[in-house]
Amino acid sequence: MLLHKDLLLNTTNLLAFSAGVDSTALLFLLLKNNIKFDIAIVDYGLRAQSKEEVAYAQELAKKYNFKCYLLNADTITTNFEANARTTRYEFFQELIQEYKYENLLTAHHIGDRFEWMLMQFCKGAGCAELAGMKAIETRETYTLVRPLLHLEKQELLDYLNANKLNYFEDESNSNEKYKRNEFRHNYAKPLLDKYLSGIKKSFEYLDEDVQLLINKVEIEQINEFAYFKPSSSRRSDVFAIDKYLKSKRHIITAKERKLLQESEVVVVGRRFVIAQMPSYVFITPFLEAKGMSKEFKEKMRLLKIEPKLRAYFFLDSKAVAFVSRLLQ
Repeated sequence: MLLHKDLLLNTTNLLAFSAGVDSTALLFLLLKNNIKFDIAIVDYGLRAQSKEEVAYAQELAKKYNFKCYLLNADTITTNFEANARTTRYEFFQELIQEYKYENLLTAHHIGDRFEWMLMQFCKGAGCAELAGMKAIETRETYTLVRPLLHLEKQELLDYLNANKLNYFEDESNSNEKYKRNEFRHNYAKPLLDKYLSGIKKSFEYLDEDVQLLINKVEIEQINEFAYFKPSSSRRSDVFAIDKYLKSKRHIITAKERKLLQESEVVVVGRRFVIAQMPSYVFITPFLEAKGMSKEFKEKMRLLKIEPKLRAYFFLDSKAVAFVSRLLQ
């Protein structure tokens, strides 16, 4: 029932847990398959029920002898979905770095993937974006694994109910002020209820098409400087940039993706600079230029380094030395 079970058996795993249907089903399936793991849960402090969910997580940890990490998050007042996601993934990243977890496990299922696909389709997207989530994604310091991506939520509910396992229903999942909930209840769920087997098959075809359409790009990194040789397809390069930025916990917008297709130099979210040159694509953090000497500016000019990249290179002598050799 779990995807990539063999990968999880001999590695260290951190499960993103919420006590809801999806993550609770995944937790008990991991136990059933003798896969070792610890869990991490975030309390955003918005619902009284969240305290019960945390207590349940801690009870399970004590009963089944795994660690339970808790983050009591600061209050989020704007753009809750995006900021909550950033908060929890920063928490997971900290745990992964401190305790050396190799895999982060999330309980995304085919309903989540289908919702994402519909949302991307309505914003404007190609096959790579529509394919969306993958069962395995390599991030900078860990592997993201979604062992339930082939299953639908009702299958998870059936498993929990058949085994009389407790779980919580988050009442905010019914609030259609959140775009994902609007798509879930009005479009994705009715279609999944009626056409589940066909939707599963379509995702299989999409995954095959992406492998054929998107050239594989290997991104190398020196400190916070990333680079790669451009492929024969700008489309593939943008896909690689998107994937890299996701590993840095930044999801590019449709407008940013369009700019990357059309422009040589793009500042993304005021966090990253992407310079797409004929020989290489460079990605650095976006910094304000301060204190650069004339000698340094002249060196950058001779190397033909895009001005928006220079502030980062000014602070990273190792990256400058590497780029100097790379561009000679």
